[in-house]
Amino acid sequence: MRVLFPCPGVEPVCVDLGDWEATQRALEGVGPVDLLVNNAGVALLQPFLEVTKEACDISFDVNLRAVIQVSQIVARGLIARGAPGSIVNVSSQASQRALTNHSIYSSTKSALDMLTKGMALELGPHKIRVNAVNPTVVMTPMGQANWSDPQKAKTMLDRIPLGRFAEVENVVDTILFLLSDRSSMITGATVPLDGGFLAT
Repeated sequence: MRVLFPCPGVEPVCVDLGDWEATQRALEGVGPVDLLVNNAGVALLQPFLEVTKEACDISFDVNLRAVIQVSQIVARGLIARGAPGSIVNVSSQASQRALTNHSIYSSTKSALDMLTKGMALELGPHKIRVNAVNPTVVMTPMGQANWSDPQKAKTMLDRIPLGRFAEVENVVDTILFLLSDRSSMITGATVPLDGGFLAT
């Protein structure tokens, strides 16, 4: 694995998050972990009548099941050490608004929002905060691949009062805030980063 931007104190772990056993093995020796960002995700966009079992399995395995497993591993470690922590799940505006060809993706992200609240409720007594960010389209390679068609992009941009898609920094800055002690009274929140999309 090639690391593009090495960061002191960060050790990359390469694993297929859709494989429960491989993920368990890969994360057994990692730690201690105080802060977790669950940002792996897939967006397999298909019309509802064409959704395949494979697309369902991959989408739920990566967008939801992996979050459960990785968060369990990290939370158990925090509790065993008696340490506080913070977990941020990367969800989507699609969790709260139906979009064409997004039935499965939206379902995984809606489930992730509720998982975030359930985790916050159960992990709060252990001083572990759990929140989610819900961005609009973000100009990552995945966002560019799914929204590069100007006509398709226009239909979404017309519903965003700020008139633009999110940049990676918009999401990163909010995640850093939610991980930090500056947000020490925030847990169970789903924070829209959508330029006002959900207000329309």
